[in-house]
Amino acid sequence: MADRRSRSVSSRKQPQQARSSELVGAILDAAVQVLAKEGAQRFTTARVAERAGVSVGSLYQYFPNKAAILFRLQSDEWRSTSRLLRGILADQTQPPPARLRALVHAFIRSECEEAAIRGALSDAAPLYRDAPEAQEARAAGEGIIAAFMREALPKASEATCELAGDLIKTTLAEVGKRFSETPRGEADIVRHADGLADMFCAYLSELAHRASHS
Repeated sequence: MADRRSRSVSSRKQPQQARSSELVGAILDAAVQVLAKEGAQRFTTARVAERAGVSVGSLYQYFPNKAAILFRLQSDEWRSTSRLLRGILADQTQPPPARLRALVHAFIRSECEEAAIRGALSDAAPLYRDAPEAQEARAAGEGIIAAFMREALPKASEATCELAGDLIKTTLAEVGKRFSETPRGEADIVRHADGLADMFCAYLSELAHRASHS
């Protein structure tokens, strides 16, 4: 039997009219509420349909299963994160360290603001993470940090830039996840984001120094 996680998680069809778009929006809003309240384990299409005030049949017109709904929520989050990365890191009016610092602050704040839904989506990831659509969605944002690293470290090797980008991305994601598991105030967010940004900027400065003297 084929692994269920590898099945398609695409929506059945895309809404073509305003009324259909409103229906899909209502389903997704309801899905966020159900996911935040019930968690990934108790998330069902029936609960989403009930919360949205629509029939399960209407829901299935657009989403074939609960994995498709969860993947849509996750892919929307990935796109939002990619826009955040691109908007900050591609701004060449600011020097690379300033952009990196701004990114850290924006990312940590975003993680804290959406901690409940992000945690639930992480728990639900086994339902869709191996689907082709998920792999394509993740790959779409991969080049953003790579391009920034080549600009920030123009004299460093490709391997160094790739490693630096991976370490920063992984550390930022892991720290953001753990930090946001506890409710945080603004001062706490700023303090921790500043510390993480200081660490990243010092790391890039050291790599740039090594590259210029190699």
